[in-house]
Amino acid sequence: MLVSQILKSKGDLVFTVAPSETLASAAALLHSRRVGALVVLEAEQVVGIISERDLVRAVAQTGAAALETQVSRHMTKNVLFAEPGETVDSLMGRMTDRRIRHLPVCKAERLVGLVSIGDLVKAKISEVEAEADGLKAYIAAS
Repeated sequence: MLVSQILKSKGDLVFTVAPSETLASAAALLHSRRVGALVVLEAEQVVGIISERDLVRAVAQTGAAALETQVSRHMTKNVLFAEPGETVDSLMGRMTDRRIRHLPVCKAERLVGLVSIGDLVKAKISEVEAEADGLKAYIAAS
């Protein structure tokens, strides 16, 4: 299965935040949108990603005062990207190796979606279930 197929079924809505926003506002957005990460955009360009992990790490290191600091101070800057034509298997490997849970999807340097490890696992399960159903139908017809 391809990333483009996942985006077609889940949608291409991506929640974003500016690097100048505070961690408190990012946390509020993560909570209200019920997501685990926000893409950090500056002038339509992806400059980072801020996740729940990043927030927890900042608060653990600095205390509650971290919530008043800018997202740019705590975001992941070396963002890995996915392309719509990549396979679920290749992304699962990349995400596992790098221990990340979210990948912005870009096409021609334009943000077109976001996939999580949960999205990939769900797609893989659907693939395996479809294969099992096919095998059951084949065996039943024999």
